[in-house]
Amino acid sequence: MKQREEKQKACNVMKVEEENLDIFRMLSESAKRRKEEKTRLLESLDLKNFFDEGNIIINMRTCKGAECKLCIKACPTNALYWGYGQVKVIEELCLYCAACVLNCIVSNCITISRKRTEKKTEKFGTPREALMLLNSLSNTKRARIIEKRFPSQKGYIEIRIREILKRTIGNAKTELAGEIF
Repeated sequence: MKQREEKQKACNVMKVEEENLDIFRMLSESAKRRKEEKTRLLESLDLKNFFDEGNIIINMRTCKGAECKLCIKACPTNALYWGYGQVKVIEELCLYCAACVLNCIVSNCITISRKRTEKKTEKFGTPREALMLLNSLSNTKRARIIEKRFPSQKGYIEIRIREILKRTIGNAKTELAGEIF
């Protein structure tokens, strides 16, 4: 009887502790604080963070950091540094900008995975992959600008006609002004 009561009390204590300790809430709050701290740090450096989440991994087996340290020199925020005989990362400072991957002499030594604000995930580890990604992003931006300026074929034709008329009417005005004087 006494053991049963002790077990019951222990179960009640565990239930109360479980209710007070929500590990997922604690982890999400911790992640939120880290994100706010990163934003504050980057703002102090006059830098903007374009990615919601990111991850940078350096493969120490293939890294030739002792010979080159090019990735460290290329990092705009000094998130990469030389410590204890290897390249280290300060995740809070990393922008996931691809400068380190573009300058690394070893393919797939540095791998970056990042999630844009549009929830699109990008992953690259070679300079070729990074350049292809950056080029596709530039093409997408160019296409958006063109669509905004020329919403349709009809809109494009109307704008071109206006530009031609401005040029021809403008030239006619200067010719007339020349004849008058």
